[in-house]
Amino acid sequence: MIVLHRLKGEEFFLNHRLIETLERSPDTLITLTTERKYLVRESPEELLELIHAYERKILTLPPPVETILPVEERGDQ
Repeated sequence: MIVLHRLKGEEFFLNHRLIETLERSPDTLITLTTERKYLVRESPEELLELIHAYERKILTLPPPVETILPVEERGDQ
């Protein structure tokens, strides 16, 4: 979920995975796959950055074991 702002400034959370289209008109119009529409203060570029940041946050994987263990403990010598 990403945090967005309605035109009057109210904050709300949106499941970004339901976004079908983004339109600039001059405000940003979000259309969901459910056909529900939202006008928000954030630009399409800001929305994309929020989505990318959220996805990076939830999809970050721990580093591979090879980078954690010292060479002598890896068993690949």
